[in-house]
Amino acid sequence: MAKKVVTISFFVIILVLSVVGNVYLFQRLSTAEANPQQEAVQEVADLVETVGKLIVLPADETPTVATVSDIEKLKDQEFFKNAQVGDKVLLYTKAKRAILYSPTSGKIVEVAPINIGENTGATNVETPAETNTSAETTPTTP
Repeated sequence: MAKKVVTISFFVIILVLSVVGNVYLFQRLSTAEANPQQEAVQEVADLVETVGKLIVLPADETPTVATVSDIEKLKDQEFFKNAQVGDKVLLYTKAKRAILYSPTSGKIVEVAPINIGENTGATNVETPAETNTSAETTPTTP
């Protein structure tokens, strides 16, 4: 009899945990569907907060964030010489500054000024962006 009560209790606990887990996942999905940009905005805010602890960032603008996904396309650009797949590029268009940050090491890899919309003949940054930019950006080294 006691074994039967324990077995029933076990299944009830599993059922309750399953229902609670499904409700939680449904709420997260509903939130994501209602505002699909919210997660991306939060990710950028978290990244800015993390990088802001390492370097002074422009306070009057939100950066465009790109993720390094193909090192081979970037190997000829000095800015990306120490980049790794997964590194983040924060592009501040008003401040005309690009910051390469490595989330795996927690370090800033490179900082460079950028030229926005200028036809300088330089190679443009070719990083697949999480947020697309409409301006051409070219990190330049001093």
